Amino acid sequence: MTVKMAEWAVKLLAKSVPKLSKPMLIAGLPGIGNVGKVAVDFMIEELGAEKLYEFFSFNLPHSVFVTEENLIELPSIKLYFKKGSGKRPDIVFVAGDVQPINEQSCYSFSEAVLDHFTKLSGSMVITIGGIGLPAVPKKPKVYCTGTTKAVVESYKSISIEPKLYGVVGPIIGVTGVLLGLSKRRGIPAVSLLAETFSHPMYLGIKGAREVVSVLNDKLALGINIKELDAEIREMEAEAEGRAKLSELPKALRGIGKARSGEDVSYIG
Repeated sequence: MTVKMAEWAVKLLAKSVPKLSKPMLIAGLPGIGNVGKVAVDFMIEELGAEKLYEFFSFNLPHSVFVTEENLIELPSIKLYFKKGSGKRPDIVFVAGDVQPINEQSCYSFSEAVLDHFTKLSGSMVITIGGIGLPAVPKKPKVYCTGTTKAVVESYKSISIEPKLYGVVGPIIGVTGVLLGLSKRRGIPAVSLLAETFSHPMYLGIKGAREVVSVLNDKLALGINIKELDAEIREMEAEAEGRAKLSELPKALRGIGKARSGEDVSYIG
């Protein structure tokens, strides 16, 4: 079954639409350091979330991906779901290979996601992204912002930095627009932004790890963080064969310096 929504074709991938109890939505798409994508993909895999919807549009990048089977796939964005257990709530995930290519398609996609989320009686939206730094952070900080003081306050913990204002500029892409449109609809929403290295080839798995750790505690996900730690160690070992991570920024000093001596930026 395919339903047209604006310029987005939405295809049901599950046998039927599941009955969920006030699910939470967690969105993480490619962006700086791919922090959101890495975090959400890891949670989907660890929790065994199931595919629910696929979103397709001509406003996705004009490219195809080559798979491990040496075949091609068009880019897509999918919704997954996982029913709750114990203290863990029902969760809907937004994951994909790409983001919409322009401002209008970013808004229309976010509206399409929220329309479907509302039909599922969704209760809250969480977006995940990265804050780009000119050096690899040893222990990435996680910042939080949201639609109301109350919802931001509910996510404060010893592992979250209390103040984001002045650290970043606008939150760009689906990570930011989902927040803004959620506020217009009266849906509580927060964004968790983790520090990462701003080099385009750097994978911000450490930042993703910190975000997953926060959500693991907050939502009682029951995820084994040690598995993500093992992936980090494996990546660092591979990097040592090419160049030490601590030396990467030295070759990229042309990035510039902010008033504090470090660039801080956010791309979505």
